[in-house]
Parts: sequence; structure tokens; C-alpha cells
Amino acid sequence: MPVLKDQKQKLISDFQVHGTDTGSAPVQIAILTERINLLTDHFKIHRKDHHSRRGLLKLVSQRRKLLEYMKANDRSEYQKIIDRLNLRK
Repeated sequence: MPVLKDQKQKLISDFQVHGTDTGSAPVQIAILTERINLLTDHFKIHRKDHHSRRGLLKLVSQRRKLLEYMKANDRSEYQKIIDRLNLRK
């Protein structure tokens, strides 16, 4: 379930901090969220795909760590990302 190239480019352009930014925490969080959403839809159809479920748990953990980093270092940017991605409702 990879994120398509044009979807990824759109996420990068929406969340980048400066013009050549492709790997900052907000960009990584947005890309991980998109992948998590795709896998969540996959599990609605393939309930017993436990190998992919492990990958999903790793993605969720990685996103959680990045969000904790953002929360510790830039609280206002953290809140913006939470609101834009509709996380932690």
C-alpha cells in the first residue's frame, strides 16, 4: 500500500517548512498519516492480514515519536499539525 508519487508530492508541498524541505517532522507525519489511513482501509477488507498489521503498528509508533518530538520542541506547530490532519479528536 504505498502512497502514490503525486499524493506524496502534494503532501510535501502542503506541509513543507521551506521551499526545498522534504524530510522535516511535519512532512514525515503527514506522509505517515496517509500511509496509516491507506492501511486502515486495507484492513477493513483483509481482516486476517497480520503481517501488514505489524507494519501498521510500526508506522503508528514512528508517527507517535515524531509527534512527541514536535510537542516538545514547537508546541504551536504541533497543534497546527494535529488540527490539519484531524488527529487526537
